[in-house]
Amino acid sequence: MEYAVETFSLTKIFSDWWGRAKVYAVDDLNLQVHHNEVFGLLGPNGSGKTTILKMLLGLLYPTKGRALVLGGDGADPKINSRIGFLPEESYLYRYLNARETLDFYGRLFGLSAKVRKTRIEALLDMVGLTAVANRPVGTFSKGMARRIGLAQALINDPDLLILDEPTTGLDPIGTRQIKDLIRKLVERGKTVLLCSHLLADVEDVCDRIAILYGGKIHTQGRVRDLLQQTNKRQITTDAISDATIEKIKQLIRNEDADCVVTSPMDKLETFFIKTVAAAQQQAQATSGAVSTTKISDFLTRQTTSEDILDKLASAMVSQEGSPESATTEKVVPVESSESQPDEQLLSKLTGSAEPSQLEPVVRDEKVTAQPVESEAAQAEQIKKNILDRLTGRSRSQGEDEEQTDKLQAGDVGDA
Repeated sequence: MEYAVETFSLTKIFSDWWGRAKVYAVDDLNLQVHHNEVFGLLGPNGSGKTTILKMLLGLLYPTKGRALVLGGDGADPKINSRIGFLPEESYLYRYLNARETLDFYGRLFGLSAKVRKTRIEALLDMVGLTAVANRPVGTFSKGMARRIGLAQALINDPDLLILDEPTTGLDPIGTRQIKDLIRKLVERGKTVLLCSHLLADVEDVCDRIAILYGGKIHTQGRVRDLLQQTNKRQITTDAISDATIEKIKQLIRNEDADCVVTSPMDKLETFFIKTVAAAQQQAQATSGAVSTTKISDFLTRQTTSEDILDKLASAMVSQEGSPESATTEKVVPVESSESQPDEQLLSKLTGSAEPSQLEPVVRDEKVTAQPVESEAAQAEQIKKNILDRLTGRSRSQGEDEEQTDKLQAGDVGDA
């Protein structure tokens, strides 16, 4: 995959009640977003930004053209499970608290209970909502709702993060925190597609931008290249005397150029954060969100073979240090859906069976041999055993006795 996101003549036309073309929301869009970069979509209201995001996610179908997201269709469950999305308005269940909200979205992604618990606490701490984690989200302010919405977008540790107005309603500290988080995520190999009307935020975090108007791209490129004024020069020095300044001005006049000497200024955002940081050091109480500079460990780690196994096993997590994990030859009955399949189960999934082999049947840790009449029958029995192991189902005692009678009768018939 050369690009994380790529569109080909992507077009969306909204029609009126009679089916006649009414509005070109997106018109012949050709867009490429590289891996490991922050790409900003800018434009006035009605320029097609949100429509583009919805088509990338499969929430809207294009009138013509197509879009590739992470090498496939954004509506494919295998693809959208690798995407984190923060919409312009966070759609949250107002009677659930913050922990229950994140647990709900973690279940939608098939995360195990152990993984959900670890990630929920880490994300709540990261977005500064640990102190209010048991409050219903319906009582949250807009800024706090954006924070829990961002945590929801990160619960699945996505490869592509799509953010629509992520800093709306946030205080300056929260805004800086989101910007720092975006840069750290990109440094760790993730891709961020960002829509925002706050141009100062876009300038701080984006590598490349595209400016839309009327559903079309009018300009795009690297932020530095677009904003740099190549016909001017800027010099910053420490405090110098007025005499030296006059000498510099005279040298500049000799070049037939104008010059203006002023003292540099801090950004108001920087001054505000310094003031609040000083108040936090005095341990003053607050009833709102607490700003932090932390980023969850699971968002910053590099991809390893354990991550690949976790994706293959989906909702199952290995229990380190358990006595069962030390024995690989003993077949242990599965008691819950949270157990991890052992090496024998993985070998059944990846290996092929010989027709002449006898298929073991698991009953309360007793293994008996069952003759397999054909290769197809053996494969069907293997699939059934694996399904029982994965889902944690076990036969009742009555079913065991009935199956034993059938096997004995079959043995007599064969004899």
